[in-house]
Amino acid sequence: MLRATASVGELFLRFFKRDIRLAMRSTGQWLNPLLFFIIVVALFPLGIGPSPNTLATIAPGVLWVSALLATMLSLDSLFAHDYRDGTLEQMTLSGQPLSVIVLAKVFAHWVTTGLPLVVLSPLLGLMLQLPEQSYGTLLISLVLGTLSLSFIGAIGAALTVSVNQGGVLLSLLVLPLTVPVLIFGSGAVSAAASGLPVAAHLSLLAAMVALSVSASPLAIAGAIRVGVAASR
Repeated sequence: MLRATASVGELFLRFFKRDIRLAMRSTGQWLNPLLFFIIVVALFPLGIGPSPNTLATIAPGVLWVSALLATMLSLDSLFAHDYRDGTLEQMTLSGQPLSVIVLAKVFAHWVTTGLPLVVLSPLLGLMLQLPEQSYGTLLISLVLGTLSLSFIGAIGAALTVSVNQGGVLLSLLVLPLTVPVLIFGSGAVSAAASGLPVAAHLSLLAAMVALSVSASPLAIAGAIRVGVAASR
């Protein structure tokens, strides 16, 4: 049972550490998206040929689309395990601010799924002949973009938490909302590869992160309450 006197910071850290520990115990939760990311990127040179110029041209789009799909792969389990064992219902009834709890859970999800994609992306960029001057932009754009993707995807995961086999519905809900992140993320890397300014792209990605972090927790908490109430 959660202590009613827990501060917001304590509540955030408690659930953040909890979800990190659970993810580390469930290897597939963080390893499957990472392997998917590697496999999808590795298939493109095999499919279109090893031409350096061609690979360098498509590298930003390939890396970003692969990161988006890998993030989508992990969203279905964001709230599903807690929903099935009744923990999610206890969270909604605990009297603690549910928006803070889901904020911690989404950040933990990003640390275990999004951050490994960011760390691995330069190696895959090297395989795709991505120009050297674009690696910094690639890392920054993926940090900002995957954060936004986690929060946007969490809204869909909360809306479908009470739906059996809701993975397809989750994809239909979330994918259209991720298009701006994909456009500006891949656009930033492409601009950096061409030697063009990237400040505008990165500023828009940062604005999306700020909007997602500030607004999404309330939407996620509301969707979870509706889903839990509907299942009673």
